[in-house]
Amino acid sequence: MTADRPVLGILLMLGFCVLAPLGDSIAKILGPTVPLGQLIFVRFAVQAALLLPLVMVAGIRWRFSRRAWRLVVVRTILHILGIGFMFTSLMFLPLADAVAIAFVMPFIMLLLGRFVLNEEVGPHRLAACGVGFVGTMLVIQPNFLAVGWVALLPLAVALIFALFMLTTRQIAKEVDPIALQAVSGVIAVVLLVPLIAIGTFAGLEPLSLIRPTSLEWQLLAAIGVLGTLAHLLMTWSLRFAPSATLAPMQYLEIPVATAIGFWLFSEFPDTLAAVGITLTVAAGVYVIVREQANARRPAQPAPPAA
Repeated sequence: MTADRPVLGILLMLGFCVLAPLGDSIAKILGPTVPLGQLIFVRFAVQAALLLPLVMVAGIRWRFSRRAWRLVVVRTILHILGIGFMFTSLMFLPLADAVAIAFVMPFIMLLLGRFVLNEEVGPHRLAACGVGFVGTMLVIQPNFLAVGWVALLPLAVALIFALFMLTTRQIAKEVDPIALQAVSGVIAVVLLVPLIAIGTFAGLEPLSLIRPTSLEWQLLAAIGVLGTLAHLLMTWSLRFAPSATLAPMQYLEIPVATAIGFWLFSEFPDTLAAVGITLTVAAGVYVIVREQANARRPAQPAPPAA
């Protein structure tokens, strides 16, 4: 078992917050030309191809308990669904909007961490999550009328990834992160192959296959690499900090996604959204400063026995 080290957990989560929207932006570029099933399949195939040899060469322990195996399968299914819904929403929504709507997730995760895992949630972290949640609401643009029900997909992503992260927390301290990601990649490939085969045979466009161009192959590989690294960082972060601590940090994905959206797609938030982004960043920085202060504070002596 690994002792909690909140500051290290937060730093690892920050890495995730940078890499994840980069992968999403590439998926947004490929969405109009590459079928959804092929996008997701290559994403997990690259993950398995990168990490399985590393597990074998490094002699990393990958034998899990029955409980861990069940949770890994559940985690993988949640991961496939979350990525599928997110990639679909990116075909219709601006990058920053999709990420912002999905960012009711940390608030959901905070509540689940409190009531499902019985993790301690102090008033400061709860307040930081509340501020971040308000900021998220300000960032969301009124585009539901423009795209219809598809605008609700990021809300499904929020719930799925909240459950995904809490499942990860349940096994993160007993399973090596690299082995976990390698096995998850293999399980995802095994699950997706028959689905894509059936979809191709039935002529279902989202589950069909195409022959990508050279550039599309490079971008597909980049999605796999970025996704693998991002979720390794996320898994490592959960080894060192409880989900309630990491929840507010997730909001920092929003300004990163906004910057990438402006750079690649010329998307920029309006004044109200900019205020919301400022609030989310402020909430995240507050949590970092507070956790650093707690890490430097000497432990309090135990009270004398009665």
